[in-house]
Amino acid sequence: MFPLGMFYDPTYILVILGVVLSMLASAYVNRTFERFDAVNSKNQVTGTDAATYILRSQEIGDVDVRRISGKLTDNYNSGDKTLNLSDSTAQSTSVAAIGVAAHECGHAVQDANSYFPLKLRSAIVPVANFGTNISIPLLIIGALISGNSGQTMINIGLIAFSMAFVFQLVTLPVEFNASRRALQILSDGGLLTTQEVPMVRKVLTAAALTYVAAAISVFLQLLRLVMIFGNSRRN
Repeated sequence: MFPLGMFYDPTYILVILGVVLSMLASAYVNRTFERFDAVNSKNQVTGTDAATYILRSQEIGDVDVRRISGKLTDNYNSGDKTLNLSDSTAQSTSVAAIGVAAHECGHAVQDANSYFPLKLRSAIVPVANFGTNISIPLLIIGALISGNSGQTMINIGLIAFSMAFVFQLVTLPVEFNASRRALQILSDGGLLTTQEVPMVRKVLTAAALTYVAAAISVFLQLLRLVMIFGNSRRN
């Protein structure tokens, strides 16, 4: 029988919990960024300056630093070797902007050093996307089919969705490592004062918490699907 619980049931609390957690993490990173975005670096280093310095110090010459629109839309694209800094980062001399730019440079350093978790995450992306797209249809079809065939479909659907959780887990060491690399290079290079280092660390820690929240949110969604479709087979 089709599991009506997937439309309304107590397990929705798991989804709500995940959404609230993600919202809190996002609010915290924005508040932390705004706090330290008001603190200008004593060396008057911009986000672009910091990125250029880190790439040069690590002898990475095949990455272009570009400016893109938006706020906190910064990213490193390993496909076309570009470090994209947002309007709120590129020309800002704030401690927060330097930290964000340095973090993205951390990914470029990982790429240059063939950091395994980064390569693993890149390999998982298409699998995770495909699994997420087909998981719900497989689960619904499995719930409608009786017997072992239905259970097999459900199992495949759950495994497919779990790839999204695996992706989130692999993302955690990638992000934490990028921040650690960035902070170390900035400290060693003297771009930050001893007072500014803890500030940047707070910005990077806040950003990392968003990835932790995302991993927990996906896990809660996976747990909900297991509870719903596991019950549907028993019923």
